[in-house]
Amino acid sequence: MLQTSIQSIRALIVFSVITGVAYPLVVTGIAQVAFKDEANGSLIEKDGKVLGSRLIGQPFSDPKYFRSRPSATSPQPYNGASSSGSNQGPTNPALKEAVEGRIKALREAGDDPQKPVPADLVAASGSGLDPHISPAAADYQVERIAKARRVGAAKIRQLVAEHTEGRQLGFLGEPRVNVLALNLALDAASK
Repeated sequence: MLQTSIQSIRALIVFSVITGVAYPLVVTGIAQVAFKDEANGSLIEKDGKVLGSRLIGQPFSDPKYFRSRPSATSPQPYNGASSSGSNQGPTNPALKEAVEGRIKALREAGDDPQKPVPADLVAASGSGLDPHISPAAADYQVERIAKARRVGAAKIRQLVAEHTEGRQLGFLGEPRVNVLALNLALDAASK
């Protein structure tokens, strides 16, 4: 009986070192060599200051910026520690109220009340962290941003085109625009 207990303790120690220390160190080392940017959060820095991540959305409410896809995370939007959707189905009155409120906010910001609002500007993604919007959602906002920045809409559309990412591997997903990268490009173009 004592022999079995000693063998069990030895096995516990060996497997704890292998799975709790060695394996995480090896995986972290591989990630730092092969995927350094992604392993460190895909951060966007300017003048030594972190502005955000290319992987997590951020809220933008100023009319001179593109708005991100809404977030349903709690206790605040775009909370990476609380990735989740709202779990509100299409018949849920709370979802209808939230969508109507988001449409109203877009209209109040200066977006064209005659244009249909793209779904990704009023409905959160499944993770609540999506940093991208569709090219249609970006185009929907161009006129407001051009007016707020006092530049031609063609210049804004050119920036959208330059920041539109294609399908992954040429066939997966849909074209998308990273909102933070696009807003930073807007600021750079305004200087």
